[in-house]
Amino acid sequence: MAARRSVDPVKTRAAVAAVADWLRDDSVAEPARADLADAVRLTARTLAEYAPGASVEVRVPPFVAVQCIAGPKHTRGNPPNVVETAPRTWLLLATGLLSVADAVAAGALQMSGTRAAEIADVLPVVRLPD
Repeated sequence: MAARRSVDPVKTRAAVAAVADWLRDDSVAEPARADLADAVRLTARTLAEYAPGASVEVRVPPFVAVQCIAGPKHTRGNPPNVVETAPRTWLLLATGLLSVADAVAAGALQMSGTRAAEIADVLPVVRLPD
């Protein structure tokens, strides 16, 4: 298995900045797919770096799935603790523009398993400048 590379915080902030207008205002045109993919992947990988482990799987289809949160890890089949959401919702969570509780209440974030809610303790991973 290949070793994980560290996420470059400068690249992550730049990727988020490229989609910031759209995150702040959903009437702004959706960013280019490549820009959206970069922001989603880098923020999710940053989460995995900040909260290493394999107890919770965070899925943001179609761009990325990462494992995070220390504790028992799964190796086969469906993981017991899963968080899944759409790219825009993920980026809102990752930047602190939306809380986990509000996303769940709105039906925009699906969580299963007893440990899934622990991602709220490590979000946001990147703050948008004012």
